[in-house]
Amino acid sequence: MEPNKGSQGGGVPNPPTPQDQRSATANVLRSQIDALYGDRQIAVPERAAADRTATQDVNPYDRTHTQNPQPQAEQWKAYHSAWQNYYQKYYEAYYEHQKKQEEALRAVHEPRAAAPAAAPVTAEAQPQSAGAEGTKGYFTQHTDLEQTNEDLSKDQALFELRQKLLGKVRHQAKKIRRSRHFIPIAAALAVVLIFLFLQYNRVLIATVNAYVSPGAIDPQNIVIDPSAGTEVSSDPRLIIPKINVDVPAVYDVGSDHDSQMAAMEKGVAHFAIPGANSHPGEIGNTVLSGHSSNDLFDPGDYKFIFAQLEKLTIGDTIYANYNGVRYAYVITKTEVVKPTEVGKLVYPTDKPILTLITCTPLGTALNRLLVTAEQVTPDPTSASAAPQGSGEGSGSDAAIPGDSPTFFERLFGIR
Repeated sequence: MEPNKGSQGGGVPNPPTPQDQRSATANVLRSQIDALYGDRQIAVPERAAADRTATQDVNPYDRTHTQNPQPQAEQWKAYHSAWQNYYQKYYEAYYEHQKKQEEALRAVHEPRAAAPAAAPVTAEAQPQSAGAEGTKGYFTQHTDLEQTNEDLSKDQALFELRQKLLGKVRHQAKKIRRSRHFIPIAAALAVVLIFLFLQYNRVLIATVNAYVSPGAIDPQNIVIDPSAGTEVSSDPRLIIPKINVDVPAVYDVGSDHDSQMAAMEKGVAHFAIPGANSHPGEIGNTVLSGHSSNDLFDPGDYKFIFAQLEKLTIGDTIYANYNGVRYAYVITKTEVVKPTEVGKLVYPTDKPILTLITCTPLGTALNRLLVTAEQVTPDPTSASAAPQGSGEGSGSDAAIPGDSPTFFERLFGIR
């Protein structure tokens, strides 16, 4: 089959028309059918005459194999050209559609930088031969594009979800802030917390102080040998090494509540009552009272000086400096009594006794803790005589001193 020449003579032949392609295909099919059934001649011009002569005298039942004719080069060219045109148009339409989808996603997802879109495939970039290489390139580009679209879809969904959640949170926060009930409720809670702190601050702070040593003791007051004589100043003090207490002692003050509270602002107070009004070095009971807990806003530096007094046990040592002499006492008894049981402090004795008083439990004034100790040095047999009336009677009518009134007690006048 002669190819169609160009209109300008000589040069590259024009592509075959669809009619030429159909004719070529039909010729191939006719040749195959003639070769199979043998009742027609094969459409090959140069061998037609020889084949007619050879088959005239041949028995039809004794035939030999005849080679099938192969398609011509121009037919293959027409076949490949048709498929190339088809793939080119398909790819151009497909990638153009994908490009429009990516541009739409970028417009919706402006805050984020979208992944770069795949470049459209043109006729110049398309493989020139159909087959394995062209098919491989198509599937590679198609898979990459699907992966990119999937990633964009996930990122877009997460972004939209975050925006919705933030929008709801902002909306609810605005509603709460604009609510006419928010400020009154917040103010009421603040007032309640302030009232609770004013009422119960002594409980909290006393509990902390019970586990933290006051840290004011002088190293010379840590006594190794209680019988050893040591010169001390004339300032009266109470020293308890086990709980690290070193505090001034205020003697000869009134036994009423106000006098005791004023004295305990300066240290521990001498609670002298009829029947228990001795001093260190004298026969009888010397009573010293101190705070285990008191209101944070009350004056004084010794509001929690006896916070650890309940840690003392029988056999522990207490020291009292009085008139330049150090007196050592050993604890013999601890007892918890009611504030009104003043008579527990008054009893006959021929020994110099020291009793420490504080409130218990911590942060309250419900009960009183009594820690009783006997003098061991100097020699208790050389102690001075007891004051007049010591150990006689049932004591004062006043209650054993305790803490200052709480916030609500002051507010409502209860004591």
